[in-house]
This record gives sequence, C-alpha cells and structure tokens, in this order.
Amino acid sequence: MFTAMLQTLCMTIDKTVMLTGKTAALLMPILAFIVAFEVFSRYVLDSPTIWAFDLSLFLFGYIAALGGAYAQQRRAHINVDILYNRVPEKIRCIFNLLTYSLAIFFLVLIIAMSLGKYEEAIEFDYRRQSEWAPPMFHFWIMMIVASALFIAQLGRDLLSEIYFIFTNQVLLAREHSDGY
Repeated sequence: MFTAMLQTLCMTIDKTVMLTGKTAALLMPILAFIVAFEVFSRYVLDSPTIWAFDLSLFLFGYIAALGGAYAQQRRAHINVDILYNRVPEKIRCIFNLLTYSLAIFFLVLIIAMSLGKYEEAIEFDYRRQSEWAPPMFHFWIMMIVASALFIAQLGRDLLSEIYFIFTNQVLLAREHSDGY
C-alpha cells in the first residue's frame, strides 16, 4: 500500500515535470522565429524592433529555467563520472542524496529571493531598462514555478533513492538500470 502511494506520487511528479519540460521546449521555435525576424528587420529592412531582444531574453530564461527539472528527470545534468561510476550502487545513492539535498536547499533560497523580487517588481513597477520596457514581475513568477518543479523532481528522486537504500528494490521499473 505504502509503495503504491509512493509510486503514484512519483509518477505524478514525473508526468508534471515531463509535460512542463516538453511545453517549454515548444517555445524554442518561437524564440528562433523572433531572433530571425529581428535579424531580418535590422539588416534587410533597416528597421530594428524595440521588443525582440527583450522578448527573446524572456523566452530563453523561461526555456532554460522550466527545462531544468526535466533535465534532472532525464539525468541530463553534469555528473563526475570518474568517481561516481566506480562505486557500488548504494554509495551512488548516498552521493545522490547529498547532491539532491544541497540542490533543494539552493532552490529554496532561489524561491525566497524570487518572492522578494516579485514583491518589489509589483510594488515599484520594475521594468526592463530598454526602449520597450516590459514589466519584470512575470519573470519572478516563472522562477518560483521552475524552482518548485525542480524541488518536486529532486524530492521524487530523493524518495526513490531512499526507497532503494532501505529495500534494495527500485521504486519504479526504469530506475537504477540504465542510469535513470
């Protein structure tokens, strides 16, 4: 019963993170189009836009931040394999527990900082210092959401590692076999 509940929780987090990551990836063609349009406007029409640079910065930030949890899910972040691959599986789990705990701590700090920045952006109507001058509050909302998703993914990974350490069994079938 407890294992089934943990599996359901982990699968829910996996699905949410996967959908968010894939949705963020859909912003890439939009970003490419905006950059291409700006290049065309600037060099062919000799009439640069006032909005393309700011919008491309925001989109790139959204893609990178919202894709972080999905990269964690796919095990796409950098790992020091020279040591990691030479130790037994349970020691790797301990390494992962330490790494995930530090990452969660860091992400909690990012959320706290982003909440403060969001409140400031609303209170003082912060805007990008550009000709277009778009508001900044949405960026801080995105940072909070992206950090929370990353924490959820790391928490899910922590649960899986702890489960493996105590039961010597994988929580979900695809874990601990091919690096995921």
